[in-house]
Amino acid sequence: MKTYINPSRGSWEEILKRPTLDLEVIEERVKPVLEKVKDEGDDALRFYTEEFDGVKLSSLKVSQEEFEEAEFLVNSDLKEAILAAKSNIQAFHAAQAQDELKVETMPGVNCYRRSVAIEKVGLYIPGGTAPLFSTVLMLAIPAKIAGCRDIVLCSPPNKEGKINPAILYTAKIVGVDQVFKVGGAQAIAAFTFGTESIPKVNKVFGPGNQYVTAAKQLATKYGCAIDMPAGPSEVAVYADESANPGFVAADLLSQAEHGVDSQVVLVTSTEAFAKRVKAEIDIQLPLLNRGEMVFKALENSVAIILEDQDDSIDLLNEYGAEHLILSIDQPWNVANRIINAGSVFLGHYTPESAGDYASGTNHTLPTNGFAKMYSGVSLDSFIKKITYQEITQEGLKGLGPVVELMAQHEELDAHKNAVSLRLKSLEDV
Repeated sequence: MKTYINPSRGSWEEILKRPTLDLEVIEERVKPVLEKVKDEGDDALRFYTEEFDGVKLSSLKVSQEEFEEAEFLVNSDLKEAILAAKSNIQAFHAAQAQDELKVETMPGVNCYRRSVAIEKVGLYIPGGTAPLFSTVLMLAIPAKIAGCRDIVLCSPPNKEGKINPAILYTAKIVGVDQVFKVGGAQAIAAFTFGTESIPKVNKVFGPGNQYVTAAKQLATKYGCAIDMPAGPSEVAVYADESANPGFVAADLLSQAEHGVDSQVVLVTSTEAFAKRVKAEIDIQLPLLNRGEMVFKALENSVAIILEDQDDSIDLLNEYGAEHLILSIDQPWNVANRIINAGSVFLGHYTPESAGDYASGTNHTLPTNGFAKMYSGVSLDSFIKKITYQEITQEGLKGLGPVVELMAQHEELDAHKNAVSLRLKSLEDV
């Protein structure tokens, strides 16, 4: 983990550079997978499942018996934890629902906007080195609240041809029963084109490895929407002298264990504090079961010493972290000045892992600097906004001349005529 002391603004971009993936090269590998699934459907899915996951499947869909077996295998303590997280996530996302908007913009001219659920959504749940059953909660709960008609879930099987039982249990309790044993780019292809077993969807959600990421990007070229562009996971921690170095080290390590291409950034005002955090990292790292992966991620990571708080805030906004932890004495003073972040964690007792699992906010967030222009997943991600307008006769008399004049100056005679004919019909009314 490299340390930079009061780096110039001109050097920030280079210092904050993320571990890059050559998406063009990966897309060239992924594109044939999409094309084969498009052409061969379930046969292609079985072929790739055998090739990549090492298992030959007769049926891609999870059976009722498999759901029941999974429920039996998940211990009661984990079930209680999942149910507690479900309650919090449900409460926070349900509160995001908006009433129909109605505005009379001028007498007799009424404009409306209402939310309509996206009909068909696909949820991708990684199941490899870290089976993310928590992501089932984060995606399926808002999809259900929004009222999506079809919710389809794909997750890769293990060598026995089974999906992780915690993933299946979580899917069951949130009411998702269309679950398929398909992972990787081939799952995204199935969502994009549809197969004999897996229905085509309108929008795909969920994290994944570089091949899933590339497949999602390609899916947009075939008319399938995605939640957001994605890259390796990341966290930035802004800490002052009031912070506990052990807490800060634990937060940095928790994000580094997502993968070797993850990145963590520490921003603090003194070199002495940065050294204390690094000492804590050295103590905690050997105790982690994914220590080798974390060690490699730390090679992508930096500690930045900035004495001036204004500079620190500007740097954090320049980075646009997926997760931003403000482990400082007065966190709201800084939080109100943050404009680029996926999700912000305030104070010394708000670890990023709380948001990953159970506080209530969503953990599907923009990475790779996309927080500058994308929001994380929310209830809004699963709905469309449709506008309506209704104009009375009196309303058209007031608005019509405005439209006529604007259409005339844009030389769109038919637009003007659509108003003029109606106004003429009202001359004697």
